[in-house]
Amino acid sequence: MDNTKILPDIKEDPDTEVQKNQVLTLEEWQDKWVNRKIAFHQEEGHQLLKKHLDTFLKGESGLRVFFPLCGKAVEMKWFADLGHSVVGVEISELGIREFFTEQNVSFSEEPITEIPGARIFKSSSGNISLYCCSIFDLPRTNIGKFDRIWDRGALVAINPGDRECYADIMSSLLRKGFRYLLAVMSYDPTKHPGPPFYVPAAEIKRLFGTRCNIHCLEKVDIFEEQHISWGIDYIFEELYLLTEK
Repeated sequence: MDNTKILPDIKEDPDTEVQKNQVLTLEEWQDKWVNRKIAFHQEEGHQLLKKHLDTFLKGESGLRVFFPLCGKAVEMKWFADLGHSVVGVEISELGIREFFTEQNVSFSEEPITEIPGARIFKSSSGNISLYCCSIFDLPRTNIGKFDRIWDRGALVAINPGDRECYADIMSSLLRKGFRYLLAVMSYDPTKHPGPPFYVPAAEIKRLFGTRCNIHCLEKVDIFEEQHISWGIDYIFEELYLLTEK
């Protein structure tokens, strides 16, 4: 059961610039998988996505759904089982292989000719395709456009200095009539360097506001004992729905 609770709005921390120069390399992200520092992975899937799934899908079938920085998100299997086509991008080959193994999905793999060293992993049924590469290399491929984007653990993981480039890539992938579901974290960024990085509402508006209508669906307290080691005393998750203007 989802035991998160809805909280009233609190004042966003004014020092939003404190994390702007924070950088994690792709190698550091790969090391997190090797060293099992993957607390961001949710084995039971995302509770807010479950709650707002109808709002996200709108009862439509045969959608193309994109998972940026997908890891081994179990929700990819959910959407595939519902008859949708899932595409993800992830820098960790280990994470991708674990997804297929843990979900008991057979797959094949092949090089991505446009990106030296990169590979694509495809389920045997053809409805899940995971690109093992940097998301910033993705525009070099003919990946097409998407009806839905589920952005959880992606925008909050991108180095703050790369957000505009990231938002441009996401926007370029959107089909007419899209729905983009975005989960971000809210905490005091002066007490924790990230990732996940603090992404306030004003930043979402700056990145997507000219192209999207932005609606906050829910804000919940997700504070747990593990967060004490971050040096913070509160953390919220906020779920936004971005739609076509």
